[in-house]
Amino acid sequence: MASETAFDFDDVGFAVPAIPGMPESAIQTPCLILDLDALERNIRKMGEYARARNMRHRAHGKMHKSVDVLRLQQDLGGAVGVCCQKVSEAEVFARAGIKDILISNEVRDPVKIDRLARLPAFGGGVTVCVDDLDNVPDLSAAALRHGTTLDCLVEIDCGAGRCGVRSLDAALAIAEAIGGAPNLRFAGLQAYQGAMQHLDRFEDRKAKLDAAIAQVREVVAMLEQNGLAPDVISGGGTGSYHFESMSGVYNELQCGSYAFMDADYGRIRDAAGNRIDEGEWENALFILTAVMSHAKPDEAICDAGLKVQSVDSGLPVIYGRDDVSYVSCSDEHGVIHDPKGVLAINEKIRLVPGHCDPTCNMHDWYVGVRNGVVETLWPVSARGKAY
Repeated sequence: MASETAFDFDDVGFAVPAIPGMPESAIQTPCLILDLDALERNIRKMGEYARARNMRHRAHGKMHKSVDVLRLQQDLGGAVGVCCQKVSEAEVFARAGIKDILISNEVRDPVKIDRLARLPAFGGGVTVCVDDLDNVPDLSAAALRHGTTLDCLVEIDCGAGRCGVRSLDAALAIAEAIGGAPNLRFAGLQAYQGAMQHLDRFEDRKAKLDAAIAQVREVVAMLEQNGLAPDVISGGGTGSYHFESMSGVYNELQCGSYAFMDADYGRIRDAAGNRIDEGEWENALFILTAVMSHAKPDEAICDAGLKVQSVDSGLPVIYGRDDVSYVSCSDEHGVIHDPKGVLAINEKIRLVPGHCDPTCNMHDWYVGVRNGVVETLWPVSARGKAY
């Protein structure tokens, strides 16, 4: 299942951070490592959850940007396909043979629309979101030109305040236009409430989703009354999937971060008040870093700074330790508070990144580790595909 690599030991430290068979202690830092056991448990758990509630799970590829991780989500978790945010990102998955792709975003630029309309030629189904009537003829013309068909979801702004329509009339007008356009098919609704995913309190997230669900239910009823019953009502993230799956309205989840987890998601609480990284999901993604200086007795410097992680959602957390803490960073350095001077030069530490999605996009490789040994090396397949 893993992507084939042709690297050997001479490439370690230049082309790649590690090769299969190496001990974890020999991995070159800083790099991303995956605890394969934890990753597989997370993937199986989400798959079992979705199946038990008659929900589809469409794994969000913007989180990991990895064909190999997506295949694992399909094989172990039963994911029906992948969500992408950009056309170029989707093209990576289409070229790799992934057969069911949703671009959970609008596509408006003519060049991007043209590339989008070519994607079904790779042999799979492609769906895109629409929130503007003017987008419909452009999508239709491109699909007609390339002899393909595009499924379309009308995007509803159900609280995120970004893309999406806000009125019943607008949703109906776009759905009708899609239904009447050559080489387009009205497939349903995109209704992802992204603004509440990281609210710490379960009750606060529930209140936001209660409002979103009521809004989506109203849109569905209106479309059904007009003979446009949606096949797909898609949404849900790692911070909200409980609500969508119990709504009786949604039938597809778009969870992504559950597979890796990060420090920001780890802080949110479940219905019992417990952190979701302390039982619901496991940390499977880490930045492996090494101590490079300890010139100050109470402060260690590691090699993981801003160039290997995103700190938009806060600093990383040192995994499994409470005697040291990551307190600041610059381009190439991370500062670790070490009050008792316990860290040694070259000692390796696992960091849980603050925000996994943009952190993963900074790296070329995932190093998959099991039982202290490198088992696999996976490329971050769609790294930098932001077009």
